[in-house]
Parts: sequence; structure tokens; C-alpha cells
Amino acid sequence: MSGQFRVGMSVDGSRVDIRFFSLADLIRTAYKVKQFQLSGPDWMGSERWDVQAKLPEGTNKDQVPEMLQALLAERFKLQVHRDSKEHAIYALVVGKNGPKLKESPADQPVAEDAPKVPSNQLSVNQDGKGVVVRTGETGATRMSMGPGGTIHMESDKVSMEKFAEMLSGFVDRPVVDMTELKGNFQVALDLSMDEMRNVARKAGMAVPMGPAPGGAAAAGPAPAASDPSGSTIFVAVQQLGLKLDPKKAPVETIVIDHLEKTPTEN
Repeated sequence: MSGQFRVGMSVDGSRVDIRFFSLADLIRTAYKVKQFQLSGPDWMGSERWDVQAKLPEGTNKDQVPEMLQALLAERFKLQVHRDSKEHAIYALVVGKNGPKLKESPADQPVAEDAPKVPSNQLSVNQDGKGVVVRTGETGATRMSMGPGGTIHMESDKVSMEKFAEMLSGFVDRPVVDMTELKGNFQVALDLSMDEMRNVARKAGMAVPMGPAPGGAAAAGPAPAASDPSGSTIFVAVQQLGLKLDPKKAPVETIVIDHLEKTPTEN
């Protein structure tokens, strides 16, 4: 139902409310790492969990990740270790002719009927023009059908760090922001349906498969984009005056040593 879907974490006073998180999401939140910094079994991204908890007296929201580590160790028997090694990445850099980005207004007006979303929680709504995804941290992103079966995405407020994190879902290696651009920007991208399906698969979401040429049903995941000349995401990034530059860089990783699929009873 439009407007009823909630995913993310919110802290309101002493109450912590986490919705629709996979174990991978919970571990990344607990250890404050990104998707490409977590190494473990594929199944930890499939099942979804809700967590409702009350902060102990004398604690604050900054201590939630540490307490989440304790919860995962107690309920899912999580054991991890840290590692660092060279990793193939894409560096998000400014193109030779400079960025073609528009800065977001400092204080964007919010419609009275717009849903109020906590800074780290997400809501999904549908209107007559497409789907609108909102977070308190990055503002609204609208997705609609573009020409030739493409998906048009417009974000009204996104930092380059968050943009790099979003791009990581479309390509075969993590994207790291090296633009040195500060602040928030308005960003528009035109992407293929296959790339959008691939992002959903990487996030552990079931997606419908369209018919393959000749009427046969498509099967299996679409390949991740690895060739800049064969993917609309590389072209879309270039149109913003930016570039995805392949490099190698040291990356700190949380490695899962042990993890149970189901938690102990409440």
C-alpha cells in the first residue's frame, strides 16, 4: 500500500525501531560499514527482521550500534574479525571538463501532506507520475518510466558520498567518492530496466523477470555492469561531469566467522 512501507532505523527518545532489515543490514549498522565491507554467507541478506528495543537509562542514540553488536552476539551468536586488503574499486572522480551538478537548496520546502521520515528511515509512496522514495537524510528520489523503457531517477538532495554508495549497487565493484565535492546536489539518471533489476537482486529482493527475446522467460540474474562502454550507468555518470575510474585501494572488511540463521527466543 502506498505510503505504508517503512524500512530503516529510527530512534525516538528512548525507543529504537528497526524495520525490514536483513541480518546483513543489521551487521553493517552495528559495525558502521558499507555493503562492500562485509564478507559472509549469501543467506544473511535474504530473511528480513524487525527490532524494537528501549535504550537503557543513561544511554543515547550514539550508542545504538555498539548495543546492536551485543544483541547480534547474544541472539544470533555473531562472531566476526576485521581484515584489510587491496580491493578493486571504482573511484568516483570529477571529469576533465568539471562537474555538471546543481546544488540542492539549503532549506527545501516540504509539502504539508508529505510524510515525515526520520533521518535514517525510508518511505515509499506512489503518485500519478511514478514512485517517490523519501528519507530524512537524502530527501526525495522520484522514479518514473523514461523513453525506450528506461527508468528515470531524480534525487533532490544527495551528497557525493551517498551517490557513490548508490552507484555501488549498479556495478561489479564498490564505488568510493574521490570527487572532493562538498554539500548536497540534485542528480538525475536514466537507467536500463536490467540495471534496476540487478540492484534489487543485489539487495536480496525478489523481482519479476521480463520476457526474453523470442518469448522465452528470462532466467537467472542479469550480469553486473563491468564494461563502461556497455552500461547506461557509466554514460549517465559521465553526463553529470563525473567519471567512474577503476582502481585498487585498501578496504577494511568485517568478516563473519559464525552466524546463526535464526535468533534465540525473545
